[in-house]
Amino acid sequence: MKILIVEDERLLADALKVLFTGKGFEADTAYDGKTGEEYARSGIYDLLILDVMLPGIDGYELARRLRAAHLGTLILMLTAKSELEDRITGLDCGADYYLTKPFDTRELLACVGALLRRQGGQVDELVFGNTSLDLGTAMLVCGEKSIRLSAKEFEIMRLLLKDRGRNYSKEMILEKVWGYDSDAVENHVEVYIGFLRKKLASIGSNIRIETIRRLGYHLEVDEDD
Repeated sequence: MKILIVEDERLLADALKVLFTGKGFEADTAYDGKTGEEYARSGIYDLLILDVMLPGIDGYELARRLRAAHLGTLILMLTAKSELEDRITGLDCGADYYLTKPFDTRELLACVGALLRRQGGQVDELVFGNTSLDLGTAMLVCGEKSIRLSAKEFEIMRLLLKDRGRNYSKEMILEKVWGYDSDAVENHVEVYIGFLRKKLASIGSNIRIETIRRLGYHLEVDEDD
């Protein structure tokens, strides 16, 4: 899961990044509204933690712009503005939840967990064909056989299973799995797709990772199995 923290108080933003990475999330930070918008529009994040009082573009306007662009990323607003009208404005702008400062980190983590569970429908596994991906253990399972995936293999497989009717280009996979500012190149995607194909074959899966030239990768089920 990827989280983008848009917060102009650098100490707080960096502390939140440490908090979330320590809980197993991938987290990036942006310290102003314009940079936050550029990062958020990449579509690689599962959750946006957004301060209201930002230089350049404030949090309300940023949320409006993202929703107007039909970006469905979850938005959790973190702000010192605690009046009822402020909370209503935040929700009307497209925020999914509004948490006021100061806050307890346990409450923040609980809110994030609740939002992500709601987004994922509290799903513990993704199933396609005769194969499932356990989201808690990163295990690919087919019948009595199973194999553990590396972190990058897991993220690619989760992406393809979650939207299995969609083609993902190498560039899109790079952004969503390696991150917006990564130095990884398209060959990295090819290598990990190769790893996944071998692991799927090793457990007898009937899932195939198909390649469509210039469009990318998607999953298909071998109906002969």
